[in-house]
Amino acid sequence: MPIPSMPIVPNPAPRPGEIDALMERASNELVGRRYAEAEELALEALRMAHADSDFERMARILLPLQEARRQLRDLAFDSGAVRSVNGELPLQEDLRTGCYLIEPPRVGVDGRVLRERAARARVPVIVVVREPVTRDGLWPLVAVGPATVRVKVPLPPTPAPKRASPSKSRATVRRVAVAPKRTPDAAPLPVPAWFLLANEALGDAAIAQVNPALEPRARVEAFYARLAAHPDHEKLHQRLAEACREAALRPRPALLLGATNGDRLATDDD
Repeated sequence: MPIPSMPIVPNPAPRPGEIDALMERASNELVGRRYAEAEELALEALRMAHADSDFERMARILLPLQEARRQLRDLAFDSGAVRSVNGELPLQEDLRTGCYLIEPPRVGVDGRVLRERAARARVPVIVVVREPVTRDGLWPLVAVGPATVRVKVPLPPTPAPKRASPSKSRATVRRVAVAPKRTPDAAPLPVPAWFLLANEALGDAAIAQVNPALEPRARVEAFYARLAAHPDHEKLHQRLAEACREAALRPRPALLLGATNGDRLATDDD
């Protein structure tokens, strides 16, 4: 008995009007320096454009999304506050602007949870998750999402002691909060600049995971998954935008009814 073929259905109807309206609101929030609100709106627009396979709009959305995230990252960095989390994760209402180092026994997914709580609370944070020190004396950093990214980095150096300026109060000078409890394999608490370097290393590792020989739509999916796991890397936004612009030049494939996300469908490009 012949096996009936699965019906071919077109992609979902695109929603350009809704997406453009979201981006207009996001642009207004950027102008008004409401960066958390701008990120939220741009991210929702990106999700909609991705669901519609609207690669051209995805590429245009990524620039303001990158800018909103850069501004939030700068606010977290400029606060000078560094906090270690190795016990219970802070609740949404307890989060404060600054850098958060997630340490054992907490794991990679905790960093994602903390970042999502901060986004809901509209609190600018930089979050880095580390795993236990390896035998070669390195810290493995991890970012978890639809894809997982790992990279090993040297332990942060002991920061030089700061001398208080006579013109500043003690409260102003003592900006870095040392965690009350550190894990047995912990190095000194990093300074804010270390968090930027750590996120650069993670983002570079995420880009290196993606085979440049993949066809554009496959690279879009690969970069999209890694950006969801590690949103604090500017070049990751740029690589995704480049892949989107390439994919926008190709004809959209039809969707096979009942196909899984991992199925690859034949297109005119094959």
